[in-house]
Amino acid sequence: EIAALNDYARYSLTGCMLLLTPGIMRMPPDERELVLTKVRNFSQFTPEMDPRGEHDFGEFDHGGQRIFWKFDYQDWRGMWQAPDPTDRRATRRLLTILLAEEY
Repeated sequence: EIAALNDYARYSLTGCMLLLTPGIMRMPPDERELVLTKVRNFSQFTPEMDPRGEHDFGEFDHGGQRIFWKFDYQDWRGMWQAPDPTDRRATRRLLTILLAEEY
């Protein structure tokens, strides 16, 4: 269920907050859009990258740079970790897209 919620949020950008790190924001707008498209369409999950099968992390190369994206689960106030990421009423997904060097 978590993977389905994460996939929907990532693809539609609905039900999640999007955070682009400074390294991503320094990219030209057309490059940022390409990175966002790659994140939205990402499907190359491996057991090493996604050991729990939750589709909460991904990585890929873009223009010679390694890009990471990841989900965190917060309460709706954004102050605490959500206790149950399947509870849509109590969980806000935070999708962060970053350069690997920013991790």
